Amino acid sequence: MKTLIIAAHPHIDQSTVHKTWLAALRQHPERYTVHELYRTYPDGRIDVAREQAQIEAHDGVVWQFPVYWFNCPPLLKQWFDDVLTYGWAYGSTGKAFAGRKLGIAVSLGAPAADYQHDGDVGHPLPAVLLPFELTARYIGADYRPYYAFHTIDSNAGYDDAAARQVAQSTTDYLAHLAHYYG
Repeated sequence: MKTLIIAAHPHIDQSTVHKTWLAALRQHPERYTVHELYRTYPDGRIDVAREQAQIEAHDGVVWQFPVYWFNCPPLLKQWFDDVLTYGWAYGSTGKAFAGRKLGIAVSLGAPAADYQHDGDVGHPLPAVLLPFELTARYIGADYRPYYAFHTIDSNAGYDDAAARQVAQSTTDYLAHLAHYYG
């Protein structure tokens, strides 16, 4: 079975990192199904039955998104609210994620040093991402370690060094998926 990558980037055409990651994932259709929420639901109307069927057809799920104000983009939050229903994802009969591998892959627009107790954010990255881990655990998923890339500074421009960083992040992301999702 394959891993479903649920990509939620509201401005994917402007994202060097996420476009590169998704292009690399699409080179392995036997392993990954790429599902872009903003392209699929430009009107914000989520087809719950379709989304639940996609989950059920995959062994693993990765929520891939840029961290916006210490959270996910709004359509992914809506996806959680609409798709993770009582009786399907949680509750006494909600077993859709029971044992299913689930994790997140994120990009952050700030350096890793900002995500330290003495950094600008004032909390380590695992604390910032805790709500996603809690969600995964609450629905009974087999939560996997997150993949995070502290992105290039878009204000500084995209040069050869930035291109190398993005390329390395793509290689690292694919290795992460292979390790944790098989």
